[in-house]
Amino acid sequence: MANCAKCGAAVAADSAFCGACGQAVNVAAAGSSVGAAPAISAPGNSAAGLGLTMNLAAALSYALGLITGILFLVLEPYKNNKLVRFHAMQSILFSAACIAGFWVLTVDVPLRLLIGLAIFGFWLYLMFQAYSEREYRIPWLGDFAAKLGLSR
Repeated sequence: MANCAKCGAAVAADSAFCGACGQAVNVAAAGSSVGAAPAISAPGNSAAGLGLTMNLAAALSYALGLITGILFLVLEPYKNNKLVRFHAMQSILFSAACIAGFWVLTVDVPLRLLIGLAIFGFWLYLMFQAYSEREYRIPWLGDFAAKLGLSR
């Protein structure tokens, strides 16, 4: 058994990734036998389970709103990342505000379609900001999401 260079957890000799943090393990350095397969190199911030980088997970937390926001808050490798937690929480709050806004908003159809188009564009912008590893905060909701996302 070898130890992970990143977190220090014990790693099995036949494992290519650390089970605790998802870091790629160099098989040759881990003391494996001669003739073993070379280590699989992965990006530094990728998770072993689903193969998603943290910035992609942050962007995907907006994909289905409440559902993916909650999903990325509870999935193991992603719930420990500050960026993913923030964007998942902001996605939940943004989706809830949109649902409440459309439920309360009773205006004529053309105006409702225009508002829906604006929300769709803003949703795409939020996904782009998350993928670019920026912590863009929606006024009022973003500050609340940061407070909720950091209180683990």
